Amino acid sequence: QVQLVESGGGLVQAGGSLRLSCAASGRFFGINTMGWYRQAPGNQRELVATITSGGSTNYADSVKGRFTISRDNAKNTVYLQMNSLKPEDTAVYSCNARFIFTPQVYWGQGTQVTVSS
Repeated sequence: QVQLVESGGGLVQAGGSLRLSCAASGRFFGINTMGWYRQAPGNQRELVATITSGGSTNYADSVKGRFTISRDNAKNTVYLQMNSLKPEDTAVYSCNARFIFTPQVYWGQGTQVTVSS
């Protein structure tokens, strides 16, 4: 059984930083793309950033230059470093992963990020 577990959310003032982590555990052959998504109250879930197994990254325009996605393949973990946070970054952040040899996309349970003005 595959699990994704996020950590690192919390409350921070505008302009501050947070680092999210998402670790994959269970039985799998390997991980292709990992990503971070967020959903604010009343809004649809939106992509924040993705990273391939080779390290290629993609960011939403709203976070470019402020957020950095990275991964440690040896630890099956993806990170999201969030700097210069804004109140509009407030949301539940969830990670997902696409695994080799399976079409299913796995999601973590989500972690709350709240940015106060």
